[in-house]
Amino acid sequence: MDHTDHTVFEINLNDLEHNLQYLRSKIPGNTLFMGVVKAFAYGNNPVRIAQKLAALEVDYLAVAYASEGIAIRKAGIQKPILVFHPQPSNFKDLIDFHLIPTIYSPLTLTAFIQIAEDRAQTDYPVHLNFNTGMNRLGFSPDKVPDILKKLKQTRAVKVEGVYSHFAASEDDGERDFGLRQLKVFKETSARLIENLDYRPLLHICNTSGILNFPEAHFDMVRSGIGLYGYGNSVQEDKHLRPIGTLKTTILQIHDVKKGESVGYNREFIARRASRTATLPFGHADGLTRIYGHGKVNVLVGGKPAPIIGNVCMDMIMIDVTDIDCREGDEVLIFGKGNSAEKLAHAAGTISYELLTAISIRVPRKIIE
Repeated sequence: MDHTDHTVFEINLNDLEHNLQYLRSKIPGNTLFMGVVKAFAYGNNPVRIAQKLAALEVDYLAVAYASEGIAIRKAGIQKPILVFHPQPSNFKDLIDFHLIPTIYSPLTLTAFIQIAEDRAQTDYPVHLNFNTGMNRLGFSPDKVPDILKKLKQTRAVKVEGVYSHFAASEDDGERDFGLRQLKVFKETSARLIENLDYRPLLHICNTSGILNFPEAHFDMVRSGIGLYGYGNSVQEDKHLRPIGTLKTTILQIHDVKKGESVGYNREFIARRASRTATLPFGHADGLTRIYGHGKVNVLVGGKPAPIIGNVCMDMIMIDVTDIDCREGDEVLIFGKGNSAEKLAHAAGTISYELLTAISIRVPRKIIE
């Protein structure tokens, strides 16, 4: 039997629709919605997710890099697609596939204008990203005069959108910082717009921004993790449905005597006579070594079973001493009843990392 016979990542598109409806209920009716499908749609299936979001009439899609947008275009999806982090080497491909670049620096502005002019473009849409405190990508607000000078010298590009990114919109303790970012964004975008003869779309809210900063919804909001069922808070998680369920099966059960070890480096030593089950899922599949050593539980017949010892490349071992189970039984790694956020939190990381780490070799099954 192959890996595909034992392990599956089920993706429920009905739950995706539910999450979109909930997030839309939090924004004004005239505010546009951008569905973020970067990073393999947060570990799911970018084409099928994008197709569903397009059918549900989201206004924009967003990806991190040009190659992700090209794959979605090749699947026949016609929605506007914003590329968050394009690189000059991909600018020609962006134009060929009608993708919208984020322009985030003087270098990218100069380079994209040049390529757009070389290709005889007129009013090619771009979005400007301003750094308001994240200090990752984005123009410094003091670059507005330089940007305007460049724009006035060309007809090849047009600023369709202006945006920034909250650094900690999910953290109540950092609300004041978020409000300072919002103030900088408002002031910066106002300086830009007053020197244009049109008004671009303004957007700053990610999922937690949608939920925690209603005063910042502007013309459009962006959502990634919320669409996939996680609201970055226990309260919001109650309203959302994780769309992904990761299942595997028990390959073999071992009786382990007290004092015997399990796995690499003998990291687990049985303190009593025990039963362990081996599962065909390891760090090559996306469950890294931080999830071992009894930190997190999977569910066997609805009962928690800790992952013991070191996570192997292709396998993990779990303690099923007190669980009635047999070889071939199904095991829930995460999903309803054992959320990815719960696992990630117990291991000291975040759901984003766990979801996007699920390997391409794990088959995806679409449920609709």
